Amino acid sequence: MIALLFAMVHRPTDEELVQRFKEGDRKAYSELVRRYQNRVFSVCMRWLKGDREIAEEVAQDVFLALFRALPGFRGDAQLSTWIYRVAINHCKNRQTYRHRRAHGRHESIDGIQQEDDAPKRQLADERGPGTDASVHQREARTLLQEALDQLDDEQRQIIVLRDIEDLSYEEISELLDLPRGTVKSRLHRARHELARKLGRRLNLADVV
Repeated sequence: MIALLFAMVHRPTDEELVQRFKEGDRKAYSELVRRYQNRVFSVCMRWLKGDREIAEEVAQDVFLALFRALPGFRGDAQLSTWIYRVAINHCKNRQTYRHRRAHGRHESIDGIQQEDDAPKRQLADERGPGTDASVHQREARTLLQEALDQLDDEQRQIIVLRDIEDLSYEEISELLDLPRGTVKSRLHRARHELARKLGRRLNLADVV
């Protein structure tokens, strides 16, 4: 009985789950996926400019990479840091691939398709009629995503990691291989630029 209660209360660490996976427990991998799937998907959505379909594909690639890498994972870095690093690299690679395919084609900021094979951007969840509050929340998310889209990769990356994913300065420092002071200064500049772009979008909304 005591052992059962302990099992119910004890939440295995990432390290314990990795070790269990190495010993053949495939349920440990499923638990890691459940633990990180929302965070990985959120990073992919922000990096890939709200394209839900592509973000889902990239997130699946990240967890496939995790499955393949876990047997050799030595724990030199925290598993969470490694997963974020893989997610960011996959997003960068997908962005590069899409840019090469685009050959200069552009997509309008409101998400309307401009090419037959261009994926439609999905910047907000549009399920259900929604209340006024939910409409405003969707509009706010859309404005935020559009402003993020206008940042360069470095600025968007650090905003997503700190202000959206709530990683600590130490985690971001390890993830990006940057001194803590550099992380703080880059974050300050990125926040300033995001605020400037949000201000421009809000002014435009007021006019329209």
